[in-house]
Amino acid sequence: MKHYIPLVIASTFGLLMIAGYFVPPVTFLQEKASEWFLIVSAIAFFIGGANLVTYHLRKISDQEPGWGYSGITLAAFFITAIVGTLKWGVPAAAEFPSFAWSGRYQEEGGAFWWLYEYLMQPITSTMFALLAFYVASAAFRAFRAKNVEAALLLITAFIVLLSQAEEPLRALITGKPPLRNDLWLPEAAVWIRSVFNTAGQRAIIIGIAMGVAATSLRVLMGKDRSYLGEG
Repeated sequence: MKHYIPLVIASTFGLLMIAGYFVPPVTFLQEKASEWFLIVSAIAFFIGGANLVTYHLRKISDQEPGWGYSGITLAAFFITAIVGTLKWGVPAAAEFPSFAWSGRYQEEGGAFWWLYEYLMQPITSTMFALLAFYVASAAFRAFRAKNVEAALLLITAFIVLLSQAEEPLRALITGKPPLRNDLWLPEAAVWIRSVFNTAGQRAIIIGIAMGVAATSLRVLMGKDRSYLGEG
């Protein structure tokens, strides 16, 4: 019974969401299901936060390898949650100047804004800067003309990369900027992106759509019970 009820709930709400797109009289049921989804999402948010805190507290208590990072994670979590909820340093909104909490928690000058601006953004920039080296290393290993497919990939990547540098290179060599009509690599790169890249993206999107439809049908029919913790 404990597995049968979740299956019925999932199938019912899934069918209501689908029927809302095709059957106008049940559109209001789709809206109600969306409201319930928001409520469940809010509850899941708190459950996820509690699970995060429990997991890292257990890791710190057992002093597992890397438990110091768990302490940093918990400290960042609590500090961000507190300053965002209490809106520390957030100026009052112009429409309600007498209410201290009327401003948005992301307002410039607040503690939450300061954390994002001076901690989150520099960390994100550092991560992307480090990823650039990994991308370059992976590209060097991938762009080896071992066969015809790899050779085509190498030539295409070479054209697209040089298209970004043709204009400044010509200006550096000739001493004057070239005319736009003289640049053929950017035109070739645009043609590659608009023809081959678009075709590949459409094929991938079609495959993803078919996979989503198949997985949804399995969930609605009760064949896929992975969300219940089963195989």
